[in-house]
Amino acid sequence: MSTPTSSARGRFPRELSFLLRGLPVGIVAFTVAVTGFVLGVGTLVIVCGVPVLAGTLRAARGMALVERRELEALAGRPLPPHHYRVAGGTGFARTARSLADPQSWRDLAHMVVSFPLRVVSFCLALVWTVGGAGGLLYVAWAWALPRGEDNQGLYELITGNDSFAADVAFTTAVGVFLLVTAVPLVRALAALHRSLASVLLTNRTAAARAAAVATAGSGTAAQPTEPLTAAL
Repeated sequence: MSTPTSSARGRFPRELSFLLRGLPVGIVAFTVAVTGFVLGVGTLVIVCGVPVLAGTLRAARGMALVERRELEALAGRPLPPHHYRVAGGTGFARTARSLADPQSWRDLAHMVVSFPLRVVSFCLALVWTVGGAGGLLYVAWAWALPRGEDNQGLYELITGNDSFAADVAFTTAVGVFLLVTAVPLVRALAALHRSLASVLLTNRTAAARAAAVATAGSGTAAQPTEPLTAAL
């Protein structure tokens, strides 16, 4: 039987992987969102902007689907429900109506707004884990650093003491501190991503309204939210 401590340790590698992968994913998402939106708005006057914006929103929905699934897998519980409107008609009319879906625009906003958080999360997660490991093992590689009047370590810069033993002890202590606090830090950063997703990638009100409309139309009890949360 797994304990809360072992469960937390098991989640740490997955959360760390999520944060480290977040930067390249965020760069792609941010580029697609900004480029697609600017290009689509800029070409609306020649009608080409409609399919460009529709394609950008479709990409946003796909990215949102992946983000929801990853965050739900990390936390072990589902996010609040969401709902996409079904665009009626065919051809260009259907494409144009798809631009009126609020959740798709919220997905697009998430691609932009989440980018700064992804950058900060990547940097902190990398420093706390790689930096912590480097500090812990400092005694094994400190000998390779150049020594001299113009090459001062962090400990010497802070205290003015050039003792090698003190430098090793200080750097090792910093490494231990970073590694010990890495788990709660990574957990907090992952929680921030989930909170942002809960704000932009979910909509309880719209999902409940759609369920009520479906119930009134069919005369049966409302189904679970899973059909309403199909992203594509």
